[in-house]
Amino acid sequence: MLNAEQCWQAVVAHDARADGSFFYSVKTTGVYCRPGCASRRPRRENVAFYATAAAAEAAGFRPCKRCRPNEASAAARHLAAIERACALIRARDSLPSLGELAGAAGISRFHFHRVFKQVTGATPREWGAAHRLGRFAARLDAGAPVADALYAAGFGAASRAYDAAPNGLGMTPAARRRGGKGERVHWAVVATPLGQALVAATERGICMTALGDDRATLEAELRRRFPAADLAPADAALREWAAQIAAFITHPGAQPDLPLDIRGTAFQAQVWRALQKIPPGRTASYRDIAAALGRPTAVRAVAQACATNRLAVLVPCHRAVRSDGGLAGYRWGVERKRALLDRERNAASESPADAAE
Repeated sequence: MLNAEQCWQAVVAHDARADGSFFYSVKTTGVYCRPGCASRRPRRENVAFYATAAAAEAAGFRPCKRCRPNEASAAARHLAAIERACALIRARDSLPSLGELAGAAGISRFHFHRVFKQVTGATPREWGAAHRLGRFAARLDAGAPVADALYAAGFGAASRAYDAAPNGLGMTPAARRRGGKGERVHWAVVATPLGQALVAATERGICMTALGDDRATLEAELRRRFPAADLAPADAALREWAAQIAAFITHPGAQPDLPLDIRGTAFQAQVWRALQKIPPGRTASYRDIAAALGRPTAVRAVAQACATNRLAVLVPCHRAVRSDGGLAGYRWGVERKRALLDRERNAASESPADAAE
């Protein structure tokens, strides 16, 4: 069901973000348009709303020649164009030239770089580097020798793979193959309004946060995650980090700025970075996130990346929802997901005076 008032406000604002969600007709002109159409604002009594272009045409209206509502929107065309460029990157061992990528996208070189970054949040070079690391990680996880994995992933030299590995793999390539054997992981459990929170860290930063009902269950989860690691009690730095996380859960505000040891494939890391860009109290659908990464068809892969996130709250997968706004699943319980969002929304809606009190 369309909310007429919300639709009208989108028409008044020429809100292109609503393009595709509904169409509106104007009785006096006999045409129907997108919400973002730049034509002059019609009188409210002459406007009707439709869920699809077909419904507007069935009611006797013809498409506007200015916004062309019966054709793909500019946003949809850009998504499709950038997906073609990303497919070319995935098909090559080395990064194609800017001219090749622009040609695959069907966009001029002048506009391609801007559109690519607008859609994916990264430059073509950054996106290609992340994809190459993903291929490298997949081969290491499959047990391939490091030398074979790095050349198969498209690294021309071992030094380039090792330079990129700390940020993309969360550890050295050899440590990735060993499952973290020989690493020391400090950990602590703190109380929060949503139950117990486990926080664990390596020398590079926090490698795991988890929410649960009791310490024993959380410790068992930590041991499953790092079966070969040397687990040690929290040091002073980790105790401070754990206190900041508990404080954020209790009174959500600015996201804690803590060092993270993110471990996952390059694609997972891209999804997790996208989650960190969602403001507290706001949500984004898995489809929105996939589109922002230039992978509009990878909705299930995005959902899977959210499900494999091991950094509760710090990588806020609780802000990812279904397209209809449903909460879907959550590793630490849907009720905790709902409670986290409620706390963030309440904090965001507080006035400065309320916050001061």
